[in-house]
Amino acid sequence: MNSSKFQTFLFSVAGVVLVFIAILGLNLIFSPARVRVDLTADQLHTLSDGTKQILKRIDGPIEMRLYVSKGKERMPEQLKTYAQSVEDLLAEFRVQSGDQIEIKKIDPEPDSDAEDSAKSDGIQGQMLQTGEELYLGLAIENAPEKVAIPFLSPQREKFLEYDLARALAQVLTTNKPVIGIMTPLQVMGGFNPMMMQMGRQGQTEPWAFVSELKRDFEVQAVPMDVESIDEKIKVLLVLHPRDITDKAQFALDQFVLRGGKLVAFVDALCLSDTQRPQQNPMGMNFGTSSSLPKLFKSWGYEFGSQVVADTQFMRELGGRDGRPQPVPGFLFINSAGVNPKDAATALVDDVWMPFAGALQGSAVAGLNAEPLLFSTANSQLVDGITAQLNPEKILQDFKASGVIYNLGLRLSGKFKTAFPDGSPTTAGDTNAPAKPASLKESATDNVVYLFGDVDMLANNFSVSVNQMLRIATPMNGNLGLLQNVIEQAAGDVSLMGARSRASVRRPFTVVQEMEAAARKGYQAKIEELDKKLQDLQGKLSEMQVQKEGDTARLILSPEQQQALKNFTEQQANTRKELRLTRRNLRQDVDALESRLKWLNIAAMAAVVAAVGITLAVFRRRRMAAR
Repeated sequence: MNSSKFQTFLFSVAGVVLVFIAILGLNLIFSPARVRVDLTADQLHTLSDGTKQILKRIDGPIEMRLYVSKGKERMPEQLKTYAQSVEDLLAEFRVQSGDQIEIKKIDPEPDSDAEDSAKSDGIQGQMLQTGEELYLGLAIENAPEKVAIPFLSPQREKFLEYDLARALAQVLTTNKPVIGIMTPLQVMGGFNPMMMQMGRQGQTEPWAFVSELKRDFEVQAVPMDVESIDEKIKVLLVLHPRDITDKAQFALDQFVLRGGKLVAFVDALCLSDTQRPQQNPMGMNFGTSSSLPKLFKSWGYEFGSQVVADTQFMRELGGRDGRPQPVPGFLFINSAGVNPKDAATALVDDVWMPFAGALQGSAVAGLNAEPLLFSTANSQLVDGITAQLNPEKILQDFKASGVIYNLGLRLSGKFKTAFPDGSPTTAGDTNAPAKPASLKESATDNVVYLFGDVDMLANNFSVSVNQMLRIATPMNGNLGLLQNVIEQAAGDVSLMGARSRASVRRPFTVVQEMEAAARKGYQAKIEELDKKLQDLQGKLSEMQVQKEGDTARLILSPEQQQALKNFTEQQANTRKELRLTRRNLRQDVDALESRLKWLNIAAMAAVVAAVGITLAVFRRRRMAAR
């Protein structure tokens, strides 16, 4: 008996040791293979096709120098984990490049040659509370080109693949396309006298999207009164062209006809236009509008001053009294309002458009229109000022039009001139100096991008800026969408997949649809109570003040006094019921989200429990069969 127990113990220990040795041996054998399994829905941890295309361009050795501080006492735990993720991704780059990328890991210790090398490469150390500098940066060199990422911030972890692929593409590209920016807004930064009047410094920083474009393209400012567009400009970005002249529109017209790519952002209510003083008694920014009327008309479209309100794309924002309130004119567009088939928008599902206008009409013969962004049928065109200052009124009067409004679209085909009589500066002027004949039609197919909002590119609605590190982190897919469009127009679409995938947010689209249905059910009750409240207010106003001599006093009979008391009580009760109805609406919406979240959690627990029970039953049956 004792011999049997000893034999079982010996075999058990020996078995465990053999299994341990086998696992250790397999780990040593296969560790260089770096095999990973990506189980995410969008394959977020697998290199995108665009990144692979960039890696295929490598035709010679490239050196990547990863500067990372070592030591537990110097590296916070969060950064240690993130640094390992960076190393893993760089290893993926090396494998996909066919080992043409050489990765050097360097620890820039204080007062060392490695620290001098880091500073020479443009890598910036971040100061810790201990007074030491912490390094986590990357330099990529393809002589003579060199690009540095001074600090790989964990705040941009979702954009890690894109940042690395973008830096690699930069060292592989020698001639950058020229992008023109034409706008009355100070997106390029500079002196703003309006800020001086508000007691601030007059110097402004460039908008984040400009800084991003400068990393990949040569950016050139184009004046609003331009007569012709520089031949070097391949893509022209027009932002908020308010008060644009026919002369400037003619320049844009000829630019498109000669093959230039136009990307235009117009606006029905531009809140970012702070250069021009707002003429209103309250001194508030009521916004300005812009369009390209001559060009739009020739293409079959018009753009008005009304904004799109959509109850399916709205969220609660802070109101004037500090309490959250739904704002139907501020559109938070999810996958239901994005074209999933276009490369520029396929992986962008979180776009913010504050008080956007609608591109209404249909493309003229010879042009094809492809919507990129659009509203749902639960939308309506409303007054922009009311939508901004009184969103509650918009909701009270809301009547879904059933129309899906275009918020962004691409026109393609052969464009015809909007100026058949030639330049507006010389038309009808026989004394004007002779100029080359204007183009009447594009020789080949071309493309134009149109969007109904400008504020979506402003920092307030697109990025979160860390003032200490001076790092701008995208809050949504707005800048990714712009860069996708610019790269698509410029002819290089390799980075689209990596960038767009980083902005995938996966909002609760089903929840948003159910919220819209819940609000619709309560809306009739709210409108009924509002009307009742207005009627009561009217009846109270009928109690007229009659003058007797120089003294004003109320002359009311006992019946009128009782009626006044009844009306006052009804008014108070109605207001109370109205507040209760609105509170119930908010509670129902919150409860709906909570139920769905808990349902998801419970469902996962149920699946795990079911798998465990199934395995236990299966194991019991196997043991019973023995």
